[in-house]
Amino acid sequence: MVPHHCPAPPCAHRLTRNPGAGCGRMNIAAVFNALLVSILAAVLWKHVRLREHASTLEEELALSRQAQAFPQATVDYQAALQTLLEEGTRMVCTGRTHTDRVCRFRELCYSVEAEEFIFFHSNASLMLPNLGPRRFQPALLDLSSVEDHNTQYFNFVELPTSALRSLPAPLFMPEVVLIANRFNPDNLMHIFHDDLLPMFYTMQQFPDLDQEARLVFMEGWGPGLHFDLYQLLSHKVPLVREQLKSLGSLLCFSQAYVGLSKVTTWYQYGFVQPQGPKANILVSGDEIRRFTRFFTERLNASGPGGRGPAGEEYIVVFSRTLNRLILNEAELLLALAQEFQMKTVTVSLEDHAFSDVVRLVSNASMLVSMHGAQLVTALFLPRGAVVVELFPYAVNPDHYTPYKTLANLPNMDLRYVAWQNTKQENTVTYPDRPWDQGGIAHLDRAEQERILQSREVPRHLCCRNPEWLFRIYQDTKVDVPSLLRAIRGVVRANLGLGGQKRANGLYPSKVRGAKCQASVQGAAEARLSVSWQIPWNLRFLKVREVKYEVWIQEQGENAYTPYILTLQNHTFAENIKPFTTYLVWIRCIFGKSLLGPFADVLVCST
Repeated sequence: MVPHHCPAPPCAHRLTRNPGAGCGRMNIAAVFNALLVSILAAVLWKHVRLREHASTLEEELALSRQAQAFPQATVDYQAALQTLLEEGTRMVCTGRTHTDRVCRFRELCYSVEAEEFIFFHSNASLMLPNLGPRRFQPALLDLSSVEDHNTQYFNFVELPTSALRSLPAPLFMPEVVLIANRFNPDNLMHIFHDDLLPMFYTMQQFPDLDQEARLVFMEGWGPGLHFDLYQLLSHKVPLVREQLKSLGSLLCFSQAYVGLSKVTTWYQYGFVQPQGPKANILVSGDEIRRFTRFFTERLNASGPGGRGPAGEEYIVVFSRTLNRLILNEAELLLALAQEFQMKTVTVSLEDHAFSDVVRLVSNASMLVSMHGAQLVTALFLPRGAVVVELFPYAVNPDHYTPYKTLANLPNMDLRYVAWQNTKQENTVTYPDRPWDQGGIAHLDRAEQERILQSREVPRHLCCRNPEWLFRIYQDTKVDVPSLLRAIRGVVRANLGLGGQKRANGLYPSKVRGAKCQASVQGAAEARLSVSWQIPWNLRFLKVREVKYEVWIQEQGENAYTPYILTLQNHTFAENIKPFTTYLVWIRCIFGKSLLGPFADVLVCST
């Protein structure tokens, strides 16, 4: 997980002594230069501070306007208060542990002053699961989709409804809300992977969370640069925690869902072990592409991208403007155009509207970029496209694979290429920058030397490893011939850049009509004939390779003997004993890996 990118400090120019100049003139010039630099630095500093102040005021004004636009309660206040007093808060959750739990609340309240959610108890309150003190080991649930992160826990304070007499009058929020945390709303990878995809599919899980529901973000961030992306999930503008202060002292949500589903996440960022794919990935390209279709439509970015009237193919190259630069970008663009005989288009997050980025990427044949959050836009690539990820010197591509994992999800149908700069002379480092921009000047001399001499960043935990930051913020001169060889190896092996023919990803149903017949040949010899009919859904699918797996187990034994067959009947003689009962399981396999369910067990006696 890379910290938010900040602008690099301006370069310091070194004053050099002119041997032909007199000492007096040199000193006067140096004084004037020093004064000029000081004045310029002061002006720039003041300009930056003014811009920051203006940005803060603008954000506060936006918050105020959005809070004012929030519809005040239109419910019958006395009736709502009576319901809260009599029935209290009600909670029913799905999921067995805090890491997979999402809870639905009726009359969940929030104290703005205490910054705590409140569960009001009455004789009619409901709390499922009722965990007792286990609710604090460590929490009821995760507010973010990032699993078990200790800054993302959700819990509530418990009070009797009688306490309402001593509290400020509640403001009842009649809308259905989804309460969650954004994990890092300044970073596009985190926005899509941790927030937007989980929010979208959490809303799909519960019918009440339609596009008239409102999102409420409780992590404490302001709206941020990409707040408009969150607004696409609902017709109503989301609320952030700061805005709740302007609504009232005690807010009660008539119906609230709390927490996010994690079924769409595919990557862990290295908080407990070095970063890598999640151990149990549950999402496929089908779900990703359903989300991107919705998102593209809401962005109004579903039209043609940079294609000409003939619909020619093109390559998109991401251009970074602050750090991790491609130093020979023009050379790279020309080489890609010549190699693949298609035009190349550059795009940057700083200079292009995000809808334009999506429009370009969703029609591209290839996406080329240095490692970074912008590569999450590969979500929008069409089937068959190529993702080319460039890594700076000493950064091992095998250790940082969020986009490789994305490209290789089942049915995502993308082809992935990783290229690493292996030539130290083709890299530019910035040891004197601040630590969060890759600088190492704050480290002791021995550690600096070790990092400078290192040829590979060791595996590490998130998030402040200085060697990782130093290397990932390098600029790179791409060795174009080696990059083209890497791309050719993938593209040629897949018969060109055009869209791939998608493999059938549908699974077989159970085999039908299974039966067995036994025959005894003598005191020590027997045979078992088993037959079955094809799965019911096979006649609707175009499947080239169909096989059957048969397990035979002697009743009372733990071991079984597996067989792979191509026909729908077979007579087994090996290891079959007379006057013995066998259990037989049968299932169908499409292709090499699409395993169907076992049919009901057959009980066969010889």
